[in-house]
Amino acid sequence: MDGADGGRTTHGDLAVAPVTESPYKGKTGFRRIRNALFYSLDGFLAAFRNEDAFRQEVALAFVLIPAALLLPASGAGKALMIAAVLLVLIVELLNSGIEAVTDRVSLDNHVLAKRAKDMGSAAVLLALVNVPIVWLLVLFG
Repeated sequence: MDGADGGRTTHGDLAVAPVTESPYKGKTGFRRIRNALFYSLDGFLAAFRNEDAFRQEVALAFVLIPAALLLPASGAGKALMIAAVLLVLIVELLNSGIEAVTDRVSLDNHVLAKRAKDMGSAAVLLALVNVPIVWLLVLFG
């Protein structure tokens, strides 16, 4: 129901702001791909500038990816080893996004904010644990 509260709709005790679409959503074709590329690069650079853990994981990737290519493993094995390393970076980016949105909503301590951040951290931990497991299995069967 729309009320005198700036166009907000209420559902029970919750006030829901009207949905506004992004002005960038209507892009199609090459322009959409170009925009997506630059948004991705912006996200990568933001993580690199603002997240110590991401910088450390990138440094680790710069060591491990060439090592995977040089070690005696099959092509599929090398691909698995590299994928395990890239998975750490992917999960760290998602975790950093969760943390940024959580902090944007509120810097107050809240059980749900803590839960979201802890779950993101747990996902990064699992991705990190996955790396030596995959590498050991590929290299030593």
